[in-house]
Amino acid sequence: MADATKYVPIGGGNVVTDLKSLFSILKSRRTVAFAYAFMLIFVLFTVVLAFSPSPNASSPWFSSSTTTTPESYKSQLSSIFSFFFPNTTSPSPVHQTNTSRSSSSNATSQSFNPNTTTLQNQTQTSLNSSHESTNQTLISNTSSKASSFEVKSPPLVAEASSSVKNSTTHEDKAIGNTNQTSNVSVASPHHNLSSNSSVKGVVVSNDNYTASLARKQINGNKNHEREKDEWMESLMKCDFFDGEWVKDDSYPLYEPGSCTLIDEQFNCIRNGRPDKNYQKYKWKPKGCNLPRLDGHRMLDLLRGKRLVFVGDSLNRNMWESLICILRNAVKDKSKVYEANGRVHFRGEASYSFIFKDYNFSVELFVSPFLVQEWEIPDKNGKKKETLRLDLVGRSSAQYKDADVIVFNTGHWWTHDKTSKGKDYYQEGSHVYDELNVLEAFRRAITTWSRWVDTNINPSKSMVLFRGYSASHFSGGQWNSGGQCDNETEPIDNEKYLTEYPPKMRVLEKVLKNMKTHVTYLNITRMTDFRKDGHPSIYRKEKLSPEERRSPLRFQDCSHWCLPGVPDTWNEILYAELLMREYRNQHHQKRA
Repeated sequence: MADATKYVPIGGGNVVTDLKSLFSILKSRRTVAFAYAFMLIFVLFTVVLAFSPSPNASSPWFSSSTTTTPESYKSQLSSIFSFFFPNTTSPSPVHQTNTSRSSSSNATSQSFNPNTTTLQNQTQTSLNSSHESTNQTLISNTSSKASSFEVKSPPLVAEASSSVKNSTTHEDKAIGNTNQTSNVSVASPHHNLSSNSSVKGVVVSNDNYTASLARKQINGNKNHEREKDEWMESLMKCDFFDGEWVKDDSYPLYEPGSCTLIDEQFNCIRNGRPDKNYQKYKWKPKGCNLPRLDGHRMLDLLRGKRLVFVGDSLNRNMWESLICILRNAVKDKSKVYEANGRVHFRGEASYSFIFKDYNFSVELFVSPFLVQEWEIPDKNGKKKETLRLDLVGRSSAQYKDADVIVFNTGHWWTHDKTSKGKDYYQEGSHVYDELNVLEAFRRAITTWSRWVDTNINPSKSMVLFRGYSASHFSGGQWNSGGQCDNETEPIDNEKYLTEYPPKMRVLEKVLKNMKTHVTYLNITRMTDFRKDGHPSIYRKEKLSPEERRSPLRFQDCSHWCLPGVPDTWNEILYAELLMREYRNQHHQKRA
């Protein structure tokens, strides 16, 4: 057989003869043994490579024994292929992970550990550390030495990441009526380089990565600022007072019974009112979303300032509401106190609550008419009460420099003496025998407006006037058996609302002619819906003997239970403060 093979002609011969010769060679024992040995060595070498990865990540086979995804399997095959054929471009597609701002469960966040050169894709849906998968891409060169990515860990990465705050405020929640967080998503270098896995010896520079991080952070901040700007612009164009009351179980703004500062007159729950649905409404303007009052944010806006309420007992209603809301946001309640240690807020000319940690005070000056109540001797030598339409309240010098001032008047102009106007109104030394109440109101408000224009510095002080709060006496007035104790739901049809008060039309005309800008909080219509929100018979915890005999004769259908309707007035005040800050910031930028 050897001779036959030896003498086979070159380039010729029979095909059958050639095949026989080939099989004869393969049947040689030495040849078979050599083949088996080569295969065994190859298998052993392969096993060693597979289960003994190099610590420098040069092994392309398994950098982790817990690879679970099809994408990571493809990545490993690609790495193996490039290991044995270093000069061949990997044909497999590179899996890229996209970052998303949405809260979808499929969203993927990417991270970069500055203490290692390992590049990781961490899927947000598998936050459990036992399910983390690490995709490592090795790029080797043609030499026997494996070449890997050289990633320089920038020293600013940790600082930049920590400077991106995850701060959700109620302003953010109001933007688009969703909970939005001012996060800036930052992609890892792996995301930027994965599409270049066929490139050899790529070095990621510190400058490029830092610049990319900064760009993404700036873009994220710009997007959030643009959304906030759009929301603030919508607020400034919105009519807050054209809207409706909607049920919202997230209200009230503070837990009923949690505020010990509420006067008995407004503390309906403690006084035994059984229903609580009146606390579960919020005001929804037609053209925008009012921000929910954030006590922490409002305290920051008012840090180092004085907020003053001037007016009648309805402003006291609003003042107590705001104290409870802001106090609820303070951790140490002992640092919120009345300046003179008072715990009851009727009978004195003024009160002041101090928020010590914020160097802030919220104050009340009692002035039911905004002009002075006066006394003169009558013909019999006795004192006669009059109302000086030409003099502002006596306490005006004490609050003229305050940062925010909220004025009101209205209800006392409906009482018998003022509404009749006989021998009561005075200007100078002259007492009018009779003067129409609407004309008297106009003169009083004109006196007030002139004082504001003369004494208030509009660049320092923000001036607001809260309009008339509707009453809901049925079957009489406050002193003649008027009732509202059976009302447990708001009015749901506008045709049952009362006519807009003529006094408020007079007020609007006066405000338009003022030099000083005054923000008019026109709450009349919004309060007219809320016949359910008054204390009614729950205005006192302990009734007098006369009140026990006929409790329904003594009802309060003018003031409001707390928590309740006045909380919404303070939410509008909060929105006005936010808009003022926004305008000031934009003026500073232009300057």
